[in-house]
Amino acid sequence: MKISQLKYPEMREELIDYIHGLSDEKYQYQAWVEGIHPCGGYDALDYAVHFLYDDTDLADDHESMNGWVLVGKNESNVIAKVVSSLNVVFDKYGIELSDKEYIVKEEWIGVIKAAKEAEKILLSSE
Repeated sequence: MKISQLKYPEMREELIDYIHGLSDEKYQYQAWVEGIHPCGGYDALDYAVHFLYDDTDLADDHESMNGWVLVGKNESNVIAKVVSSLNVVFDKYGIELSDKEYIVKEEWIGVIKAAKEAEKILLSSE
């Protein structure tokens, strides 16, 4: 499947933005902790979490998103890894910490690594 054939290509762009935010330590501190967004506006970890867990089926049924915002099994697998890495953090620390508290946890490194891999796969399809 090609990106031009996706049902919601604009949601794919949103996904790529969130995955980029999850992959970039410097961005996380700057945007999520200091409140400085390079393009103006506001961003927070909560936005990426809501997109993955609430606004889409990416967290619960990533494969069902093929043809909607993902273009194949490789993409759905790397998104599953991102969600899994977030689940490790949330299962251990809960869902009430501040963004700053999450990004300094040792387990957060797994989120960054998974998101970097996902970003690479998603962008290679572009």
